[in-house]
Amino acid sequence: MNVALYSRVFKPEDLPVWHTLTAALDSHRIDYCLFEDLASTLADHDVLVTDHPIFGDHASLLLQAPDAFICLGGDGTFLNALTLVQDSNIPLIGINLGRLGFLAGIEERQIGDAVRDFVDGRYDLEDRALLQLESSDPLFGDCPYALNDFTILKRDTSSMITIDAYMNGDFMNTYWADGLIVATPTGSTGYSLSSGGPIVFPTSGNFVVSPVAPHNLGVRPIVIPDSAVLSFEVRGRTDSFLCTLDSRFATITPEHQIAIRKASFSLRLIQFHGYSFLSTMREKLAWGRDLRN
Repeated sequence: MNVALYSRVFKPEDLPVWHTLTAALDSHRIDYCLFEDLASTLADHDVLVTDHPIFGDHASLLLQAPDAFICLGGDGTFLNALTLVQDSNIPLIGINLGRLGFLAGIEERQIGDAVRDFVDGRYDLEDRALLQLESSDPLFGDCPYALNDFTILKRDTSSMITIDAYMNGDFMNTYWADGLIVATPTGSTGYSLSSGGPIVFPTSGNFVVSPVAPHNLGVRPIVIPDSAVLSFEVRGRTDSFLCTLDSRFATITPEHQIAIRKASFSLRLIQFHGYSFLSTMREKLAWGRDLRN
């Protein structure tokens, strides 16, 4: 059995988590390969990792054929892992080095139990829907996918923009706003939530369309089936706008023809027994707590 270890921003204060994780892996005789930037950072801190294979992209990851992909970091690290895993069906495990940790939910004290449960097969595989961007001018290279959300946003101006949205070719709405978010159920607890969108259960089969600071207060977030194809036309007082997939961004113009659909593959998450979406929401969003006390 072997796993891939990935971190986007690894800091010296994270070393105790690294030692806890690798000790647990070694105790169960699990081999591991490392993302090249993580290996370089560890070497800078005198951590010996030369005995382990290195991967740097999707192709080199596939050569290692890991049984799981372990992300060390916050939810941003977890989202960025999609660019490496893509359609490989390698399941992801998230170890939280950040703050909220909706996706990277395993804390340091839980690492030993998580590794043991992984070896013993005490977990469930959960498929998370992805967004796929299609554009008349190719954007985002070989990974036009998002686990959380796709957005169109104003850029370099204080003026709002105008977005004409179509669903399955039918005109849906014109949004006068700072931008527009299309979120997966996974991403419903992210940017969409902060813009007034609803929380959607991960396996609900829906997408959420949420305007960012709309000029017309009668325009509200809506939930649509994930079988729908959304297309957009954008215009404004400038000639360029911001387009994002999760934490990655590109510049678009009014000439771009853009559509969003559900990707043909999903991202697989390992959820250990005892995980509950509702309990995660209660903990992370402080449901039922009086924070004044």
